[in-house]
Amino acid sequence: MRKSSITILLALCAMPLFAQISVKWGTIDTRYPVEKDANIKTVSVNSATAWRGERVNFQLLVTNGASDMQVHYTFSDLKCGKSIIPAANVVGGFVQPVITDKFTGCGLHDVEANGCNLSADRITNDATTLLDANTSRGLWLTVQVPADIKPGSYTGSVTVTAAGKSIKRNYTIKVLSRTLPEPSQWRFHLDFWQNPYAVARVHNVELWSPKHFELLRPYMQKLASAGQKVITATLTHKPWNGQTYDAFGSMVTWVRKADGTWWYDFTIFDKWVEFMMDCGIDKEITCFSMIPWRLAFRYYDQATDSHKEMNCAPGEDAYAEFWGGMLKEFAAHLKEKGWFEKTYISMDERSLEQMQAAIKVIKDYAPGMKISMAGLYHPEIEADITDYCLDIETYKSYTPELIARRRSEGKISTYYTCCSAEYPNLFTFTDPADAEFIALEALARDLDGYLRWAYNSWTVEPEKDSRFTAWPAGDTYVIYPYSVSSIRWERLVQGIQQFEKYKILMDEANSRGDKSKVKRLENILKRVDITRIANESEKMTKDFRDALNRL
Repeated sequence: MRKSSITILLALCAMPLFAQISVKWGTIDTRYPVEKDANIKTVSVNSATAWRGERVNFQLLVTNGASDMQVHYTFSDLKCGKSIIPAANVVGGFVQPVITDKFTGCGLHDVEANGCNLSADRITNDATTLLDANTSRGLWLTVQVPADIKPGSYTGSVTVTAAGKSIKRNYTIKVLSRTLPEPSQWRFHLDFWQNPYAVARVHNVELWSPKHFELLRPYMQKLASAGQKVITATLTHKPWNGQTYDAFGSMVTWVRKADGTWWYDFTIFDKWVEFMMDCGIDKEITCFSMIPWRLAFRYYDQATDSHKEMNCAPGEDAYAEFWGGMLKEFAAHLKEKGWFEKTYISMDERSLEQMQAAIKVIKDYAPGMKISMAGLYHPEIEADITDYCLDIETYKSYTPELIARRRSEGKISTYYTCCSAEYPNLFTFTDPADAEFIALEALARDLDGYLRWAYNSWTVEPEKDSRFTAWPAGDTYVIYPYSVSSIRWERLVQGIQQFEKYKILMDEANSRGDKSKVKRLENILKRVDITRIANESEKMTKDFRDALNRL
């Protein structure tokens, strides 16, 4: 017996380190914790169904039970006979943790008091990672199915290599004969506010320099690939009073000349808009804000060679005079550039009285200029708001009749989430399925899309710590420096794709007079119930995807 025990012990000691590496299929609904022995779900998913042109996601769980080691992965082509989805169409990487906290609602809070937990969110682009002993990592895959590929079942593999040994795991995508349009053609009105100032700070480059624009491009192309419709522009300095770590400056330079007249320089505004359009985002330009969160407007005073502030409020003569001259010149400039019809003067979360006063100035000095607003519902000004976005706490103010009438007038009706809603949301501690549910909720409410105030308003060290002093962790951004994706972002895009697929199927059924199919689609949508999201977001999103793919 003693000899047998020694033999077993020696055999175990002689086992290669790789024998302690586990690679198994997991689920995209789980943020796998770092700790090896954590109580985690063991759901295994290695197959998916997709339309041509759709992006689908998978996740493996890689666990290291031995000593620290470098772990590497490679993706293969996916094949169906002679037809191939190239390995270049498969992107992803190890899911790295960031520091998160818990839901706190809005307002300043003690970051440390709300916890210092780790949450798997950042999908790195590195093919190799150091996996510490007794730890795990998710390995995320996003597969872009070509729009022109032959339908069929495509099988590919992921190979994980460590300590000189490799493990291969196969997976399959069933590609249907239907085709999803290019993201630029998607109907979902996606409006994520961009922060170019954060990119300049994180990359340590001069604001608006050629290098800055070069670095901005992959971020904005990623945004365009999700169907983004809106360019975020600023007309004033700190329109949100510096609520983000990197405050927004003004893309328009206001100059009061020595003789008391005004001059406006639109050079930066033009460069930014032209750049964004070149990245593929060109449907709408939202310009913030005639009603900033602090009613002080910065300008350069030529007589004193210094910056000064104009303090005035909507409804005052000084306010109308200050904004009136600028709006006249801005409107003329936009018409010259061919941008007037797609430009909106934009405000967010302002009172009815302030909005009414600002709208009057816009009508008086820039007739025909469109207006957008994100905030509460004010029926008194609804007719003046071409793009109206309501907070998820109040979006029930949209009645079916109101939405239908606005749509017939070419107006946009959307909703947004921010620090006030625990779910569905996009915090770093949020369940992944909640991000996908966001688009389904827009569909269930017959809304045109979704707005989020922060695409990349990063914290001090966004790759390490997603907490911020005023909002729940992750509220200020959904992607990471160097255009690194996140679980939240990939699942959000997955939901938008389901929105598009549903619209296509419903249009087709209606055009053919297929009442049976219309009824089936309506019944599928009835299962999207926000009152069940706290416990059933995974089931609802999966059931919705599966049901559409069966039609």
